[in-house]
Amino acid sequence: MSALARVNGERLWDSLMEMAQIGGTPKGGVSRLALTDEDRRGRDLFVAWCTAAGCSIRVDAMGNIFARRAGRLDQLAPVLTGSHGDSQPAGGKFDGIYGVLAGLEVLRTLNDLGIETDRPIEVVNWTNEEGSRFAPAMISSGVYAGVFDLEYGLSREDKAGVTIGQALQQIGYAGPHPVGGQAVHAAYELHIEQGPILEAQDLTIGVVTGAQGQRWYEVELSGRSAHAGTTPMDHRLDALLGFARVVEAVNQIGLAQGAEGRATVGMANIFPNSRNVVPGRVFFSVEFRHPDETVLGVQDQQLHEAVARIAEGIGLQASVKQIFQYAPIAFDKDCVDVVQTAAQVLGYSHRRMISGAGHDACYLNQVAPTAMIFVPCVDGLSHNEAEEIHPHWSTAGADVLLQAILASSRE
Repeated sequence: MSALARVNGERLWDSLMEMAQIGGTPKGGVSRLALTDEDRRGRDLFVAWCTAAGCSIRVDAMGNIFARRAGRLDQLAPVLTGSHGDSQPAGGKFDGIYGVLAGLEVLRTLNDLGIETDRPIEVVNWTNEEGSRFAPAMISSGVYAGVFDLEYGLSREDKAGVTIGQALQQIGYAGPHPVGGQAVHAAYELHIEQGPILEAQDLTIGVVTGAQGQRWYEVELSGRSAHAGTTPMDHRLDALLGFARVVEAVNQIGLAQGAEGRATVGMANIFPNSRNVVPGRVFFSVEFRHPDETVLGVQDQQLHEAVARIAEGIGLQASVKQIFQYAPIAFDKDCVDVVQTAAQVLGYSHRRMISGAGHDACYLNQVAPTAMIFVPCVDGLSHNEAEEIHPHWSTAGADVLLQAILASSRE
């Protein structure tokens, strides 16, 4: 590795700030939901920057954008990097897009230094990683990896009934190229940690060795809507009461697994949602995350038992439907070692760690040797308009990415 090759951190930061103006919110975050006009504008800017850097552009049928810098041996499988450009409804300006624009900065730096790599390098902007407009999350990288078929991916609907396929047509990013099927030599995703560990330990780089498994559920409790003034307490079939007790049970299921346990109820719809009506129905989400698949199985059983017990105690009807699952994953050992060596060569403090969040790299890892690089975020805060990183963290992560790509491109 050449420790002399470093990115232009100021240019990277300027690119991040310019992109953050697209869908920018008054509180300093961004709202670029997948396949909205804001997402289209962000995509257009990314494509324009990549084209100016001499890249060829390929867009596949799921709208994933691949910017390719040719290699000296261009027939070889490429080294891939990138992340996603979509955001939460009121998200931060670094989640996802940092990894996309850091990949672009690597290409710009290689151009500046006149470095010709043996292998081609591609920077990808994945479609709908967040899952906030179209569920499930990471749908397009999942199609790329063969976890979902193309028909399933294009048919996912938002709350208004618009499908991913329709939205891609509307914004002009329904690409002609097949999704996946191309050989990839090595892949690296650079991302903010979205947690507090690196900052709390005063470390600059997270060498990500794997990611927690996840299970998502949709739960519905049904009772009977009734007048809040005339219905005695002992005559009520209160679905919201059942919901409250399930939320407490989910919290206890997470706490029981110690430091690695994660259990969340993040969304709920109450019907009829009137202040003087006993709620007759509640629809809500539950998710579990853990690096051990056996534990996730135990949590699944505990959830079903808790919902059944609570519903029976109040006289409610209940349903629990699992809508999303992936097992804990381990990233490619050689790619992980490349990242760690890059951090060491550059003199950045670092540690190995597990990702608590899901990322496109988790699916990509199923079809290509993959690893991730984390940098800290202030107070561990993400999925929030106040999400923040420091410029020197931004530069450090891109430096490590550059060195990792250079190492893999020579193999």
